[in-house]
Amino acid sequence: MVSTPSAAFAERGTAVAHLPEGRVEYRLEGDGPRTVVVFHGGHARASLPLGEEVFTEAGFTVLAPSRPGYGRTPLSTGTTAAGFADVTAELCRTLGVERVAAVVGVSAGGRTALAMAARHPELVERVVLESAVAFLPWPHWLVRLGGRVAFHARLEAGTWAIMRSLLRVAPSLALRLLVRDLSVLPAGRFLGNLSTAERATLTGLFTLMRSGSGFVADMLPVPDCAAQVGQPALVIASRQDRSVPFAHAESLAAAMPHAELVESRADSHMIWFGADYPRVAARIGAFLTTDL
Repeated sequence: MVSTPSAAFAERGTAVAHLPEGRVEYRLEGDGPRTVVVFHGGHARASLPLGEEVFTEAGFTVLAPSRPGYGRTPLSTGTTAAGFADVTAELCRTLGVERVAAVVGVSAGGRTALAMAARHPELVERVVLESAVAFLPWPHWLVRLGGRVAFHARLEAGTWAIMRSLLRVAPSLALRLLVRDLSVLPAGRFLGNLSTAERATLTGLFTLMRSGSGFVADMLPVPDCAAQVGQPALVIASRQDRSVPFAHAESLAAAMPHAELVESRADSHMIWFGADYPRVAARIGAFLTTDL
């Protein structure tokens, strides 16, 4: 049985690789004989493991790099999705990873995962996309406008400091504010459907989030490479996701020649929360362990 996120959400230790293209922060976790590369979503970084239990419990090692502008990876390392895909391929070679069982793209990390699969088919065997941003316009122009201000590199530390303070003094209010863009459901209803452990995990995650200079860069348009991804792909998304509409998943599944669309019944962008996740996790596990 694959476990769902636990209440004890904590930051993990990372290392830094100094490559010709620049500095890359990464976390290498697990001792499995095969490796999956996980590209985190917006406001996250390599030290924040979300939904990775499905990989480690199936016996895979997880390599999670901080994308450009997040954590200790400067925006100048790779810069674009395609550029950082090449940097990550070099990181794999540096670490002795000759084949990648799958690249996993979470939310805004989806475009980098797709770029790595398209540009390095000799390295990447499969693709898993979780609530991933496609190549449609994203985010909504109002969110993009507000995000460029609130999460500007010079202001984002203050934005998150305010949220952390609010989480301490008025956690229910803070959670309502933070989840309103994650679900099409009213915030109170979404939070009411979470277990106590899930609420604690979500609170812990929000407490540790930072945007660096990465999130503003995530909102820039990226050349569409989905049709160039020939590997088997699993595209997972929920229709209740307000952050990344379900149309993104549909467009990716339609563009990739060997893609399967798996509809999560989660209440939000966070597919790892809710009673439906064990079914989704089982499908991921089967997908990764089926012979090509």
